[in-house]
Amino acid sequence: MAVEYEFGGPFGAAAIIFGLPVLLIAFAFGCNDVSGCPVPSLLNPQSLTWAGVKADTGLLNADVTTLFSWDAMLISVGYYVFNLFLWRVLPAQEIYGTKLKHHGRPLQYRFNSFFSSLVILAICGAGSYLQGAEFVVWTYISDNYVQLLTANILIAYALSIFVYANSFTVDTKYPNRDMRELATGGVTGNMIYDFYIGRELNPRVTLPFLGEVDIKTWCEFCPGLTLWALLDLAFIARQYRNYGYISDSILFTTAVQAYYVFSSQYGESVILTMMDTTTDGMGFMLSFGDLVWVPFLYSTQCRYLSTYPLHLGWTRIIAFVAIFVLGLYIFRAANNQKHMFRTDPANPAVANLSSIQTKRGTRLLTSGWWGISRHINYFGDWLQALPFSLPTGLAGYMILPAGTILAGDSEGLRMVDGRVVVQDSAAGWGMVFTYFYVLYFGTLLIHREGRDDAMCAKKYGEDWKTYKRIVRWKIIPWVY
Repeated sequence: MAVEYEFGGPFGAAAIIFGLPVLLIAFAFGCNDVSGCPVPSLLNPQSLTWAGVKADTGLLNADVTTLFSWDAMLISVGYYVFNLFLWRVLPAQEIYGTKLKHHGRPLQYRFNSFFSSLVILAICGAGSYLQGAEFVVWTYISDNYVQLLTANILIAYALSIFVYANSFTVDTKYPNRDMRELATGGVTGNMIYDFYIGRELNPRVTLPFLGEVDIKTWCEFCPGLTLWALLDLAFIARQYRNYGYISDSILFTTAVQAYYVFSSQYGESVILTMMDTTTDGMGFMLSFGDLVWVPFLYSTQCRYLSTYPLHLGWTRIIAFVAIFVLGLYIFRAANNQKHMFRTDPANPAVANLSSIQTKRGTRLLTSGWWGISRHINYFGDWLQALPFSLPTGLAGYMILPAGTILAGDSEGLRMVDGRVVVQDSAAGWGMVFTYFYVLYFGTLLIHREGRDDAMCAKKYGEDWKTYKRIVRWKIIPWVY
């Protein structure tokens, strides 16, 4: 049987494995609080030189400590250990997942990331009460952002190598006593691709005191999401240290992102029926995504606003809230309707919705939210993520030396050390950084829809073709 690849196959997997860490480091240096966002040399492509880029980013006379420090590595490892400790000692919801393909029985999962975050935030709240914006956690994150990024990249690589190597100890004579399985798409035989996509479906490790830890679900909700919230708060503290006030733009961005983080953690058990748990293996894709990509990319907007504050005003805040609430409503309403249709089809809210009967014995909704498009929930998910970037406006800024005389009305903002932050010719160029998340997330959802379509085509056969003729649109009605 021919091997089926996703993500561009081995070449695409290799590009992601080695390219994404470089991209995040480039983002960290290319949009900074020393020379600008983007750095000045990137504003003049015709005279662009590597020497100029190194000078603007601070890499001209840099050494290894610019990227890596042992204390950042130890602090990062300590952060993960502390999260594991909280996972073990705090009250938790213990739930069985879906039945495993080769065992016919489910695994049990332990969930309490929401309470873990509350404890960590309570500690940081107490520190902020005592030390204000100078609280050591906030200052350390700001002063060692790149080193922390590098440390987490290395941890993600290490975890990926471990789960890949450990997957070869799985007993493939199913059922086995450990209830371990290999992911269907992760055993192609190509080392690079399997390392990326993940060979083992549900890798677990038994640790002293902690007991058995399900690596995938713990990584998905515990350390990375909480770190995202901590990074946002650290950037709020930095803005206050720089300017003596906190802008409504950074407060709004942090609020909507915090809602995303904590609502996800509060309802984390939903992952048990998602593709991440039921289908995908645990490899570099999830390790890097959970531990690095989510916290460090998704906090880019607050990092930008900590250096270039914007005042939104109530009109724009209300408009952004409306977009967020609309997206949240579509996302929740569509998912709830599908869940109710599957679990309580006689409920009056879904009993009269049209559907088609499949040969597998299940039904596919063709009306209600799911009659509008096949993945209307993805559209809602993208809409509620759009306000993450909107508060940065026409992003971009330049940082000029102290004593610079500005011509005209450039609305400069003076920092504590006297440097001047203005948009000037940088206006719009910073959107490459602050709006990247929105573009990436849209691309991810389109790709995920394609993966789901291929899976459903195999699962339902001709019935899926019939369904697609009735529900024409993939995600956005009348658009895509």
